[in-house]
Amino acid sequence: MNTFVIDASIAIKWVVEEEGTREALALYRGNKLIAPDLLVAECANVLWKKRQRNELSKEEALLAAGLLQHAEIELMPTRSLLEAATRIAIELDHPAYDCLYLAVAAANECRFVTSDERLLRKLGQSQSGSLHERAISLKKAAAGTA
Repeated sequence: MNTFVIDASIAIKWVVEEEGTREALALYRGNKLIAPDLLVAECANVLWKKRQRNELSKEEALLAAGLLQHAEIELMPTRSLLEAATRIAIELDHPAYDCLYLAVAAANECRFVTSDERLLRKLGQSQSGSLHERAISLKKAAAGTA
């Protein structure tokens, strides 16, 4: 069993059918998953946005929230990672919210799995090989090339 940090782009796929749902569910079943406690707010926001865009009914959004609330994810407190996340955000020129997931992965010496292609592109362009190696796409994680 591997340990991975996941973000909202992965967790939402467990409760809302979209591209990558099958791979996200496979990742959920076979691994230990951790995330910064920020994941809770980000998932709530994604569900709200999907409701606003009429992609989900109110009932579907609330059901999805309830399922995520009970998902087996170890939530990590983030206060001690403020400096590390800020450093990564400055280096990547990318929002610190996303960089917090990378900071959790570095602190726990594991990989970060995301479907955020913009972040993965930024990491690919990064001068820091250690950051680039820390993250992996959902497709690669599901293919077992983590």
